Amino acid sequence: MAVRTVTLTIQMAGGTQIENVTKSVAAAVAEAKLHAGIVTVFVKHTTASVMIIEDEPGIRADTHTFWDRLIPVDPRWRHNTVNPGEDNGHSHLRGQLQGPSVTIPFTAGSLLLGTWQQIVLVDFDTRARTRELVLQVLGE
Repeated sequence: MAVRTVTLTIQMAGGTQIENVTKSVAAAVAEAKLHAGIVTVFVKHTTASVMIIEDEPGIRADTHTFWDRLIPVDPRWRHNTVNPGEDNGHSHLRGQLQGPSVTIPFTAGSLLLGTWQQIVLVDFDTRARTRELVLQVLGE
């Protein structure tokens, strides 16, 4: 079984920004020149997550509202109170709940996503950051 690793660097603004990375992941799978296998998309940060969603404006807005309601911004989060100058306790909690990765099967060099499924990076942090995604393509 062959393994190919690709790193993507993405500038993000924070504030639950959603960035569609489906085309970049599909390109990495195609460039790996493997027929069938899986690709794992992993974000190397604790205040960001990778998800599969139907990427349209309504879902983007609902996703933002969902996270604001589920884990609201609150200066009383312990992360904020025990670490002077920190204001992103909610960002870490959102990242913990959503998780850092997704795995997608592929065949004939193409992702096996459903009709409306898109791979997105979500940045929960409170300020702009450069995010690093690791794509690991395993297959034959």
